[in-house]
Amino acid sequence: MKKLRDKIEHFVLTTDNYWKALSVAKQRVLIKVFFCGYCLLAVIVLIHVIVSTGQKSNRMSVDHIDGISTKSVEKASEQNEQKDLIESPIKK
Repeated sequence: MKKLRDKIEHFVLTTDNYWKALSVAKQRVLIKVFFCGYCLLAVIVLIHVIVSTGQKSNRMSVDHIDGISTKSVEKASEQNEQKDLIESPIKK
């Protein structure tokens, strides 16, 4: 874990030194490029959300769960039947 932290710290320091070595004009250009990319990505996501929620066919279907095996259900029902037979009063 310490090696990973050291590698990350080394990467951050190297990147920071590279950033400080750039001129102020290049720093501003890079900041504008990254900000425009971020805004473009945000707009694309918003458009996708609006389009996907605006469709009329966007409905949730509720169905029975198919993942439960029938054997466990049958076994449970057999145990309930046996329990009912034992507890039921016998008329003579």
